[in-house]
Amino acid sequence: MKFARWFYSLALFLGLTLLLEAGAIAASVNPRALTPRSKSHAVTESQHARKHMRSLARGRAPRSTSATAHRRRHRYYERFHTSSFASEITEGDVTAGEDPTVRQAAIDALGNMNGTVVAIEPTSGRIVAMVNQKLALSSGAQPCSTIKLSVALAALSEGLIDKDTEVKLGRRSRMNLTEALAHSNNAYFEAVGRKLGFDKVSYYAHQYGLGELAGYHVAGEHIGAYPEEEISPKLGGVGKMCSFGEGISMTPLQLGALVTAISNGGTLYYLQHPNTPDEVANFQPRVKRHLDIQPAIPELSDGMAGAVEYGTARSVRLNFNEESILGKTGTCSHAGTRFGWFASYANTDIGRIVTVVFLQGGRPTFGPKAAEIAGRMYRNLYDHNFFVAGAAGTTPTPDLEKVSTPPTQQQ
Repeated sequence: MKFARWFYSLALFLGLTLLLEAGAIAASVNPRALTPRSKSHAVTESQHARKHMRSLARGRAPRSTSATAHRRRHRYYERFHTSSFASEITEGDVTAGEDPTVRQAAIDALGNMNGTVVAIEPTSGRIVAMVNQKLALSSGAQPCSTIKLSVALAALSEGLIDKDTEVKLGRRSRMNLTEALAHSNNAYFEAVGRKLGFDKVSYYAHQYGLGELAGYHVAGEHIGAYPEEEISPKLGGVGKMCSFGEGISMTPLQLGALVTAISNGGTLYYLQHPNTPDEVANFQPRVKRHLDIQPAIPELSDGMAGAVEYGTARSVRLNFNEESILGKTGTCSHAGTRFGWFASYANTDIGRIVTVVFLQGGRPTFGPKAAEIAGRMYRNLYDHNFFVAGAAGTTPTPDLEKVSTPPTQQQ
């Protein structure tokens, strides 16, 4: 009897123990749908992911104010050694054969900037004003993005593109010629330049007057420079030649002659600078050669108009909106000097004129500033009725069959 009670008690004790353990186990288990797994589980990441996370961690790490400021000062800092401003820039200019209205408009627009303004009559090649002739006739400078005009004409002439041809610039980026000219897109012209190749780029550049004198017996004119072979790949090769003009030296007169040909339909004139009223009275245009670019000009013009309307040269419109202006800017630097270019023409029936503004200096010098100066010049001319019938000077209609003997090349 005692044994039976003992056995019964032991069985009851063991049963209660088992029930308590089962309850504890049930209480320690949570349904997966309600509670996520612990985040302490190890996750295997790829090498790329680990590198990215380390980069983010460094980016979030606290930095001392002095170290951040030091990096900000030196990361994109470029030192310039040339002043953007100058005085007495017109000293020594020969002006007796120039148009006094155009010259004064250019002088007032340029102000105290370290630069030059050249104004050309596109139907004859006559230089009607040349402010700061010492700089205008110098050996020139890197053309920066104004070289894109030559490259665009070459690509159009070769049938490589038209104004609507889109060039792939990246995985999701494409651009056509009009937008590339308006916004001066370097990647577009690098791609086009590489497709053309150096031989074709060089051939057309020489056809358009680079690497040779632009003027006809213009005293003191230098020739600039165009390389005989493609620049080193370390400097960007033909791509950089076609986007920045790397390795090329172009003069304001050379650029002016090219834009004159674009504005008049393809006649590349020798530029002439009359020195006396008699030379003006007896002026005769001299044709260097005819360029087969007339079909390409409408394709090019939309981009040049776009530059002024909404692109890199829209600063023209700060001062002048009355007439249609087509142009191209350029900005780059070399050996401590920054260059700012703007070449343009007034697309008008009356008072047609080509202007080239070239600036050199430091940080205040760049292409949009040159475009702003051109806008002020056009404003000055407009206010003096230059674009009104009978007000602008005219030159005798040129004999387009007359091709003059090239003058002696000056170095």
